[in-house]
Amino acid sequence: MKKYICANCGYVYDPAAGDPMSDVPPGTPFDALPDGWVCPMCYAAKSQFDELD
Repeated sequence: MKKYICANCGYVYDPAAGDPMSDVPPGTPFDALPDGWVCPMCYAAKSQFDELD
């Protein structure tokens, strides 16, 4: 699964880890995150994330 980086603060969403602060379980792909999900560090919207190479 691909990782995504927040263009605003540099936080990397790793699907293998999920987002425990937002009750997103490990194994959740970025595309499966709810539309209202925001960066846990700076609260930027999903649209502010870019795919990591």
